[in-house]
Amino acid sequence: MQLEILPVGAYEANCILLWEDPAKAWVVDPGADGPVIVRRLKELGLTPGIILLTHGHFDHIGAVNAVVDAFPAVSVRLSKEDALFAFSPMNQTAGYPPTKRPATLDATIREGDVLTCGGLSAKVMQTPGHTPGSCCFAFEKQRLLLTGDTLFCGSCGRTDFPGGDWRQMGESLKRLRDLPDDYRVICGHGPETTILAEKQDNPYFQA
Repeated sequence: MQLEILPVGAYEANCILLWEDPAKAWVVDPGADGPVIVRRLKELGLTPGIILLTHGHFDHIGAVNAVVDAFPAVSVRLSKEDALFAFSPMNQTAGYPPTKRPATLDATIREGDVLTCGGLSAKVMQTPGHTPGSCCFAFEKQRLLLTGDTLFCGSCGRTDFPGGDWRQMGESLKRLRDLPDDYRVICGHGPETTILAEKQDNPYFQA
């Protein structure tokens, strides 16, 4: 697996590019700066086969249509719970206009699904709390976990936005804590970490 992280937009959301087969790359959370993402894909010789959205907040979906426009065959995957609000006019803020519903959206991912594309596979873990349909993606073979805004290095996602739920966040963090210590964790914002490091240092991740 090859991987590149692009912090995008005013909130520096981590857009993640992953691939083994350059003709079927993964794009995770294209949140802003669509031309930058598309240009980098082309520079790397990548054609995306799948776009994964960890959740529906504006700073994680804002450039999805720029990628779809450049690569019209790419499938966009999101939970049905977050699809209910993600493309609403209410899901915006200054500098992030509303995002229209992508033409290739498939809002059916759910707990336990295994997504495959281009020689890579990721297991879906539904981890509500930050949003009702937040998901993490576990690449078990590579010991890689993409957490969106559920888990951060030394912290966790906010639950005071509409649809947030602190009790659910606690349950979701417990599930992540049960993963093997050697998992590399790429979060929705900020630096990467590991499950072991979070067990040792994250006050929201303690038993």
